[in-house]
Amino acid sequence: MRVNFYATLRQIVGGKTLELNIPKGATLRQLLDKIIELHPLLKRELFDETGKLYGHVHVLVNGRDVPYLENVLDTQLNPEDTVNIFPAVGGGRD
Repeated sequence: MRVNFYATLRQIVGGKTLELNIPKGATLRQLLDKIIELHPLLKRELFDETGKLYGHVHVLVNGRDVPYLENVLDTQLNPEDTVNIFPAVGGGRD
């Protein structure tokens, strides 16, 4: 499975893409747990102290943001899916 990272998250994982082998039917939550196991610093960037995904973090599965997935973090994944992870992005003019 291809997982793409954007902005400051790329510095943490050491690049823009991770290729991970996940079993068919694994959930998005299991994928994120595996990524955090490989890159522990991501935990504080993605999850609050209660383990809830920050609202300003966008995790997209095949272009659909997590809140709009039927089973949210318990959505089952297929090895051919693409996951994109975006941190909070700010900037611009006041």
